[in-house]
Amino acid sequence: MSPEQPVRVVLVDDQQMVRAGFRMVIDSQPDLRVVGEAGDGGAAVELLRRTPADVVLMDIRMPGTDGIEATRQVTALPDPPRVVVLTTFDLDEYVVAAIGAGASGFLLKDAAPEEMLAAVRTVHDGDSVIAASSTRRLLQHVAPMLRGGAPTTPGAPDPALAELTPRETEVLVQMAYGASNTEIARGLYVSEATVKTHVGRVLAKTGSRDRVQAVVLAYRSGLVHPADLLRDATG
Repeated sequence: MSPEQPVRVVLVDDQQMVRAGFRMVIDSQPDLRVVGEAGDGGAAVELLRRTPADVVLMDIRMPGTDGIEATRQVTALPDPPRVVVLTTFDLDEYVVAAIGAGASGFLLKDAAPEEMLAAVRTVHDGDSVIAASSTRRLLQHVAPMLRGGAPTTPGAPDPALAELTPRETEVLVQMAYGASNTEIARGLYVSEATVKTHVGRVLAKTGSRDRVQAVVLAYRSGLVHPADLLRDATG
């Protein structure tokens, strides 16, 4: 898609007023355009089979096909859009399941309009919605649940991390803390282009679809612990 074309967004939520609010905010931006809406997951999958889209804002809890199953089906489509799941703090376990289904990030439903717009642009640019303040807080809630797949032997390396260089491992740790490429570059005293190269290699070597999948791996492997994230967030 050429730079002049707006990012195509599909809204999936069972509340029409919520979709209307999102549409008003998104369509107010010259670089974004809502190209479709659906009130449940099943309708969303059918819509996306015939409607090209770049980003989907997907509610998790809906009647019929929920957002988790819909995300799984949407990300399995040819040339799939990136999915940002919409959630609240009381649905943490659903967020973990949605990430496992292929979501590229998550956004609190009460996030400010500016955060929603930033989330759409971020995932469209190939990044994951991890660094925004609302999702950084949410990651603190879901991180403990991501430890379920960690190795049982203390210090045992995860095979998926074995090919990473020390610097690539360091970059992955910073990604897991919710740092952006700019923040990582500043902390490691390297250029942002260098960080992008390291991130690309981390994704390739770990077989991660995107940054958020790599972050999940970092927690599940034991490379990063939830307590580390909490210390980082508090100072």
